[in-house]
Amino acid sequence: MKTFVLALLLGVLPAYAQDSPATPQQNSDAAGGTNSTAPQQNPNATSAENRQGLTQKGIDRIIKEVHHELVLLPFYGVFDNLAYKVTPDGTVTLLGQVSRPTLKTDAERAVKHIEGVERVDNQIEVLPTSPNDDRIRRDTYRAIYGNEVLSQYSLRAVPPIHVIVKNGNVTLEGVVARQMDRQIAEMQAKSVPGVFSVTNNLRVETD
Repeated sequence: MKTFVLALLLGVLPAYAQDSPATPQQNSDAAGGTNSTAPQQNPNATSAENRQGLTQKGIDRIIKEVHHELVLLPFYGVFDNLAYKVTPDGTVTLLGQVSRPTLKTDAERAVKHIEGVERVDNQIEVLPTSPNDDRIRRDTYRAIYGNEVLSQYSLRAVPPIHVIVKNGNVTLEGVVARQMDRQIAEMQAKSVPGVFSVTNNLRVETD
């Protein structure tokens, strides 16, 4: 049986944030993702389907609805990174990192009522509270989106480059248009005072 892992990225098209080529990608486009849910199915049919294991069609429907719910979460922004996976037994595993504890709770609450979801395994990490990390977040944001080349991304409804900071270590998540943009974003992050390390997980649209 297949397991589908999807990263919820703000500001890019669904196909660009796809971890599994066989499935539609969830993505935030407040941001460019799909903002409509799939038609509701017969509840009895869904229950029978879960007992036997979700079909590909059932998994795809849950993927779309989970995406729809997550992109609408209040306070989800460039300092957060959400991902999820859906398994044929109806389990949705929530992954990623958030800067607000309430966002972890809200994500689980939003997903658990979806038809066909039997269980939610909430593995979202709440990043530690730190004034220094808050400063690094702000400074890294300015360094990246203030760059002449990368400033184009700040014009989107929600900027697509996510800045995740934990104990002075920066991880960049999201999608950019060109390899050069990926490299510039990493260099800009490394230029921020107080940053111990930079992990560049940005993907290029053509990848």
